[in-house]
Amino acid sequence: MLDHRSGLHNFTNDSLYMTYMGIPKSEAEMTAIFARQKPDFEPNAKAEYSNTNFVLLGYIIEKLTGKTYAEELKKRVTSKIGLADTYYGTKANPAKNEAYSYNYSGQWTQMPETDMSIPGGAGAIVSTPTDLIKFINALFAGKLISIASLELMKTMKDNFGMAMIAIPFDDKKGFGHTGGIDGFSSVLIYFPEDKLAVAYTSNGIRYSTNDVVMGALSIYFNRPFAIPEFKTITLTTADLDNYIGKYTSTQTPLKIDITKNNTFLFAQATGQRAFPLEAKGGNKFSYAGITFQFEPTKKTFTLIQGGATYLFTKTD
Repeated sequence: MLDHRSGLHNFTNDSLYMTYMGIPKSEAEMTAIFARQKPDFEPNAKAEYSNTNFVLLGYIIEKLTGKTYAEELKKRVTSKIGLADTYYGTKANPAKNEAYSYNYSGQWTQMPETDMSIPGGAGAIVSTPTDLIKFINALFAGKLISIASLELMKTMKDNFGMAMIAIPFDDKKGFGHTGGIDGFSSVLIYFPEDKLAVAYTSNGIRYSTNDVVMGALSIYFNRPFAIPEFKTITLTTADLDNYIGKYTSTQTPLKIDITKNNTFLFAQATGQRAFPLEAKGGNKFSYAGITFQFEPTKKTFTLIQGGATYLFTKTD
Protein backbone atom coordinates (compact mmCIF):
# COMPACT_ATOMS: atom_id res chain seq x y z
CA MET A 1 0.00 0.00 0.00
CA LEU A 2 2.88 2.40 0.73
CA ASP A 3 4.03 2.26 -2.89
CA HIS A 4 0.54 1.95 -4.41
CA ARG A 5 0.92 -1.63 -5.63
CA SER A 6 -2.10 -3.07 -3.76
CA GLY A 7 -4.54 -2.86 -6.66
CA LEU A 8 -7.17 -1.35 -4.36
CA HIS A 9 -9.52 0.93 -6.27
CA ASN A 10 -9.07 4.65 -5.60
CA PHE A 11 -12.30 5.44 -3.78
CA THR A 12 -12.17 9.15 -4.68
CA ASN A 13 -12.61 8.16 -8.34
CA ASP A 14 -15.84 6.32 -7.56
CA SER A 15 -19.01 7.84 -9.02
CA LEU A 16 -20.66 7.89 -5.57
CA TYR A 17 -17.82 9.75 -3.83
CA MET A 18 -19.35 13.19 -4.37
CA THR A 19 -22.55 12.08 -2.62
CA TYR A 20 -20.89 11.46 0.75
CA MET A 21 -17.58 13.39 0.82
CA GLY A 22 -18.99 16.06 3.14
CA ILE A 23 -20.62 13.63 5.58
CA PRO A 24 -18.69 12.27 8.61
CA LYS A 25 -17.89 8.57 8.21
CA SER A 26 -16.69 5.95 10.69
CA GLU A 27 -13.91 3.47 10.00
CA ALA A 28 -16.52 0.74 9.58
CA GLU A 29 -18.46 2.81 7.05
CA MET A 30 -15.33 3.65 5.05
CA THR A 31 -14.03 0.07 4.97
CA ALA A 32 -17.47 -1.09 3.85
CA ILE A 33 -17.23 1.35 0.93
CA PHE A 34 -13.77 -0.01 0.04
CA ALA A 35 -14.96 -3.62 0.30
CA ARG A 36 -17.72 -3.01 -2.26
CA GLN A 37 -15.25 -1.74 -4.85
CA LYS A 38 -13.65 -4.18 -7.25
CA PRO A 39 -9.81 -4.15 -7.23
CA ASP A 40 -8.20 -2.57 -10.30
CA PHE A 41 -5.44 -5.21 -10.64
CA GLU A 42 -3.74 -8.09 -8.85
CA PRO A 43 -1.51 -7.00 -5.93
CA ASN A 44 2.03 -6.09 -7.04
CA ALA A 45 1.16 -6.40 -10.75
CA LYS A 46 1.82 -2.69 -11.25
CA ALA A 47 1.56 0.66 -9.46
CA GLU A 48 -1.36 3.06 -9.58
CA TYR A 49 -2.09 5.88 -7.15
CA SER A 50 -4.94 5.13 -4.77
CA ASN A 51 -6.06 7.18 -1.78
CA THR A 52 -7.64 4.01 -0.41
CA ASN A 53 -4.17 2.71 0.46
CA PHE A 54 -3.38 5.57 2.82
CA VAL A 55 -6.78 5.72 4.47
CA LEU A 56 -6.30 2.05 5.38
CA LEU A 57 -2.72 2.65 6.53
CA GLY A 58 -4.08 5.33 8.88
CA TYR A 59 -6.48 2.78 10.35
CA ILE A 60 -3.64 0.27 10.74
CA ILE A 61 -1.63 2.85 12.72
CA GLU A 62 -4.59 3.27 15.06
CA LYS A 63 -4.99 -0.51 15.47
CA LEU A 64 -1.31 -1.05 16.23
CA THR A 65 -0.90 1.84 18.67
CA GLY A 66 -4.31 2.06 20.30
CA LYS A 67 -4.16 5.82 19.66
CA THR A 68 -5.85 8.04 17.10
CA TYR A 69 -4.06 8.97 13.90
CA ALA A 70 -4.05 12.60 15.12
CA GLU A 71 -2.32 11.59 18.38
CA GLU A 72 0.32 9.54 16.59
CA LEU A 73 0.95 12.34 14.09
CA LYS A 74 1.64 14.70 16.99
CA LYS A 75 3.79 12.20 18.92
CA ARG A 76 5.88 10.86 16.05
CA VAL A 77 6.20 13.88 13.80
CA THR A 78 4.99 17.34 14.77
CA SER A 79 6.10 17.44 18.43
CA LYS A 80 9.32 15.60 17.59
CA ILE A 81 10.59 18.26 15.19
CA GLY A 82 8.64 21.33 16.36
CA LEU A 83 5.95 21.79 13.72
CA ALA A 84 3.58 24.34 15.24
CA ASP A 85 1.22 24.62 12.28
CA THR A 86 0.84 20.98 11.22
CA TYR A 87 -2.00 18.88 12.62
CA TYR A 88 -4.96 16.66 11.81
CA GLY A 89 -7.59 18.96 10.35
CA THR A 90 -11.25 19.60 11.09
CA LYS A 91 -13.68 22.02 9.49
CA ALA A 92 -11.77 25.10 8.29
CA ASN A 93 -11.75 27.94 10.80
CA PRO A 94 -10.56 31.37 9.54
CA ALA A 95 -10.31 32.55 13.17
CA LYS A 96 -7.34 30.14 13.44
CA ASN A 97 -5.78 31.51 10.24
CA GLU A 98 -7.11 28.53 8.27
CA ALA A 99 -8.09 29.17 4.67
CA TYR A 100 -11.11 28.07 2.69
CA SER A 101 -10.46 26.84 -0.84
CA TYR A 102 -11.89 28.29 -4.03
CA ASN A 103 -12.68 27.42 -7.62
CA TYR A 104 -12.57 29.90 -10.52
CA SER A 105 -15.23 29.88 -13.22
CA GLY A 106 -15.47 33.51 -14.26
CA GLN A 107 -15.34 34.45 -10.60
CA TRP A 108 -14.00 32.85 -7.42
CA THR A 109 -16.47 30.65 -5.54
CA GLN A 110 -15.86 28.83 -2.26
CA MET A 111 -15.52 25.06 -2.61
CA PRO A 112 -17.55 22.61 -0.48
CA GLU A 113 -15.42 21.04 2.27
CA THR A 114 -14.58 17.37 2.44
CA ASP A 115 -15.18 16.03 5.94
CA MET A 116 -11.78 15.05 7.31
CA SER A 117 -13.04 11.66 8.46
CA ILE A 118 -13.19 10.71 4.76
CA PRO A 119 -9.53 11.17 3.62
CA GLY A 120 -7.99 10.42 7.04
CA GLY A 121 -4.44 9.18 6.53
CA ALA A 122 -4.64 10.08 2.83
CA GLY A 123 -5.27 13.80 3.14
CA ALA A 124 -6.52 15.16 6.47
CA ILE A 125 -3.32 16.92 7.54
CA VAL A 126 -3.21 20.73 7.64
CA SER A 127 0.16 22.42 7.19
CA THR A 128 2.01 25.45 5.84
CA PRO A 129 4.92 25.82 3.39
CA THR A 130 7.25 26.71 6.29
CA ASP A 131 6.34 23.56 8.22
CA LEU A 132 6.58 21.43 5.08
CA ILE A 133 10.14 22.63 4.60
CA LYS A 134 10.99 21.79 8.22
CA PHE A 135 9.40 18.37 7.77
CA ILE A 136 11.27 17.30 4.64
CA ASN A 137 14.60 18.67 5.94
CA ALA A 138 14.10 16.58 9.10
CA LEU A 139 13.10 13.53 7.06
CA PHE A 140 16.25 13.63 4.92
CA ALA A 141 18.41 14.35 7.98
CA GLY A 142 17.29 11.08 9.59
CA LYS A 143 15.40 12.79 12.42
CA LEU A 144 12.09 11.01 11.78
CA ILE A 145 12.99 7.60 10.37
CA SER A 146 16.19 5.65 9.83
CA ILE A 147 18.37 6.28 6.78
CA ALA A 148 17.63 2.68 5.73
CA SER A 149 13.89 3.41 5.73
CA LEU A 150 14.50 6.66 3.86
CA GLU A 151 16.30 4.69 1.15
CA LEU A 152 13.18 2.53 0.75
CA MET A 153 11.14 5.70 0.27
CA LYS A 154 13.59 6.88 -2.39
CA THR A 155 13.68 3.55 -4.27
CA MET A 156 11.37 3.96 -7.25
CA LYS A 157 9.46 1.19 -9.00
CA ASP A 158 6.95 2.14 -11.69
CA ASN A 159 7.48 5.78 -10.63
CA PHE A 160 6.54 5.19 -6.98
CA GLY A 161 8.65 4.80 -3.85
CA MET A 162 7.22 4.13 -0.40
CA ALA A 163 5.07 7.22 0.25
CA MET A 164 7.33 9.24 -2.04
CA ILE A 165 7.66 10.01 -5.74
CA ALA A 166 10.57 11.20 -7.86
CA ILE A 167 10.20 14.81 -9.03
CA PRO A 168 13.11 15.57 -11.35
CA PHE A 169 14.06 19.01 -12.62
CA ASP A 170 16.38 19.16 -15.63
CA ASP A 171 19.43 17.14 -14.51
CA LYS A 172 18.51 17.48 -10.83
CA LYS A 173 17.04 14.53 -8.90
CA GLY A 174 14.29 15.53 -6.49
CA PHE A 175 12.01 13.59 -4.16
CA GLY A 176 8.73 14.55 -2.59
CA HIS A 177 5.00 14.51 -3.17
CA THR A 178 2.07 16.52 -4.42
CA GLY A 179 -1.34 16.91 -2.84
CA GLY A 180 -4.82 18.04 -3.74
CA ILE A 181 -8.20 18.16 -2.00
CA ASP A 182 -11.21 20.38 -2.68
CA GLY A 183 -9.62 23.54 -4.19
CA PHE A 184 -6.32 23.10 -2.35
CA SER A 185 -3.08 22.09 -4.06
CA SER A 186 0.43 21.48 -2.74
CA VAL A 187 3.91 20.47 -3.88
CA LEU A 188 6.89 19.49 -1.70
CA ILE A 189 10.30 18.61 -3.20
CA TYR A 190 13.77 17.98 -1.77
CA PHE A 191 16.95 17.91 -3.87
CA PRO A 192 19.53 15.96 -1.80
CA GLU A 193 22.61 16.99 -3.80
CA ASP A 194 21.78 20.66 -3.40
CA LYS A 195 20.19 20.34 0.07
CA LEU A 196 17.34 22.39 -1.39
CA ALA A 197 13.75 22.10 -0.20
CA VAL A 198 10.81 23.67 -2.05
CA ALA A 199 7.22 23.89 -0.80
CA TYR A 200 4.24 25.52 -2.45
CA THR A 201 0.60 25.54 -1.39
CA SER A 202 -2.48 27.11 -2.92
CA ASN A 203 -6.14 27.43 -1.97
CA GLY A 204 -7.31 28.32 -5.49
CA ILE A 205 -5.87 27.55 -8.91
CA ARG A 206 -5.91 29.59 -12.10
CA TYR A 207 -2.36 28.81 -13.16
CA SER A 208 -0.69 25.41 -12.97
CA THR A 209 0.88 24.68 -9.57
CA ASN A 210 3.54 22.65 -11.35
CA ASP A 211 4.39 25.54 -13.66
CA VAL A 212 4.79 27.90 -10.69
CA VAL A 213 7.25 25.54 -8.99
CA MET A 214 9.15 24.71 -12.20
CA GLY A 215 9.42 28.43 -12.95
CA ALA A 216 10.84 29.14 -9.49
CA LEU A 217 13.35 26.28 -9.87
CA SER A 218 14.38 27.56 -13.30
CA ILE A 219 15.24 30.92 -11.78
CA TYR A 220 17.02 29.38 -8.77
CA PHE A 221 19.17 27.05 -10.87
CA ASN A 222 19.79 29.74 -13.50
CA ARG A 223 17.99 27.85 -16.27
CA PRO A 224 16.23 29.60 -19.17
CA PHE A 225 12.88 30.99 -18.08
CA ALA A 226 10.38 33.08 -20.00
CA ILE A 227 7.79 35.10 -18.12
CA PRO A 228 4.43 33.60 -19.20
CA GLU A 229 1.95 35.66 -21.15
CA PHE A 230 -1.50 35.86 -19.65
CA LYS A 231 -4.10 36.53 -22.30
CA THR A 232 -7.79 35.74 -22.41
CA ILE A 233 -9.36 33.97 -25.39
CA THR A 234 -13.09 34.50 -25.43
CA LEU A 235 -15.31 31.94 -27.14
CA THR A 236 -19.05 32.14 -27.74
CA THR A 237 -21.44 29.64 -26.24
CA ALA A 238 -22.00 28.32 -29.78
CA ASP A 239 -18.26 27.74 -30.20
CA LEU A 240 -18.28 25.49 -27.14
CA ASP A 241 -20.90 23.18 -28.64
CA ASN A 242 -18.11 21.58 -30.70
CA TYR A 243 -16.62 20.06 -27.55
CA ILE A 244 -19.61 19.09 -25.38
CA GLY A 245 -20.25 15.41 -24.73
CA LYS A 246 -19.37 12.34 -22.70
CA TYR A 247 -15.93 10.86 -23.38
CA THR A 248 -14.26 7.54 -22.53
CA SER A 249 -10.79 6.09 -23.08
CA THR A 250 -9.42 2.59 -23.59
CA GLN A 251 -6.33 3.64 -21.60
CA THR A 252 -8.08 4.48 -18.32
CA PRO A 253 -11.43 3.67 -16.67
CA LEU A 254 -11.94 7.39 -16.05
CA LYS A 255 -14.93 8.92 -17.88
CA ILE A 256 -15.00 12.65 -18.55
CA ASP A 257 -18.10 14.75 -19.16
CA ILE A 258 -17.53 18.03 -21.05
CA THR A 259 -20.23 20.65 -20.44
CA LYS A 260 -20.63 24.39 -20.73
CA ASN A 261 -22.03 27.25 -18.66
CA ASN A 262 -22.49 30.37 -20.75
CA THR A 263 -19.05 30.97 -22.31
CA PHE A 264 -17.11 28.64 -19.99
CA LEU A 265 -16.24 25.03 -20.79
CA PHE A 266 -16.15 22.53 -17.92
CA ALA A 267 -14.74 19.02 -17.49
CA GLN A 268 -15.94 16.55 -14.88
CA ALA A 269 -14.17 13.23 -14.33
CA THR A 270 -15.79 10.24 -12.66
CA GLY A 271 -16.38 10.93 -8.96
CA GLN A 272 -14.92 14.44 -9.11
CA ARG A 273 -16.23 17.99 -9.23
CA ALA A 274 -16.50 19.86 -12.50
CA PHE A 275 -13.60 22.23 -13.16
CA PRO A 276 -13.33 25.11 -15.67
CA LEU A 277 -11.19 24.82 -18.79
CA GLU A 278 -9.32 27.87 -20.02
CA ALA A 279 -9.24 28.37 -23.80
CA LYS A 280 -5.73 28.50 -25.25
CA GLY A 281 -6.63 28.64 -28.94
CA GLY A 282 -6.45 25.96 -31.61
CA ASN A 283 -9.01 23.71 -29.84
CA LYS A 284 -6.72 23.56 -26.81
CA PHE A 285 -7.89 24.07 -23.22
CA SER A 286 -6.09 23.76 -19.90
CA TYR A 287 -6.61 23.55 -16.16
CA ALA A 288 -3.93 23.38 -13.42
CA GLY A 289 -1.29 21.68 -15.56
CA ILE A 290 -3.75 19.46 -17.44
CA THR A 291 -4.13 20.04 -21.19
CA PHE A 292 -7.13 19.04 -23.30
CA GLN A 293 -6.39 19.02 -27.04
CA PHE A 294 -9.69 18.56 -28.87
CA GLU A 295 -10.20 17.23 -32.41
CA PRO A 296 -13.88 18.17 -32.98
CA THR A 297 -14.09 16.55 -36.43
CA LYS A 298 -12.86 13.24 -34.98
CA LYS A 299 -14.96 13.65 -31.81
CA THR A 300 -11.89 13.07 -29.63
CA PHE A 301 -9.56 14.89 -27.27
CA THR A 302 -6.11 14.08 -25.94
CA LEU A 303 -5.57 14.63 -22.24
CA ILE A 304 -1.98 15.47 -21.32
CA GLN A 305 -0.91 15.41 -17.68
CA GLY A 306 2.51 14.94 -16.12
CA GLY A 307 4.03 13.70 -19.38
CA ALA A 308 1.33 11.05 -19.90
CA THR A 309 -1.20 11.23 -22.74
CA TYR A 310 -4.66 9.65 -22.94
CA LEU A 311 -6.96 9.60 -25.96
CA PHE A 312 -10.65 10.09 -25.20
CA THR A 313 -13.50 9.50 -27.66
CA LYS A 314 -16.99 10.98 -27.53
CA THR A 315 -19.68 8.39 -26.80
CA ASP A 316 -22.71 10.67 -27.28
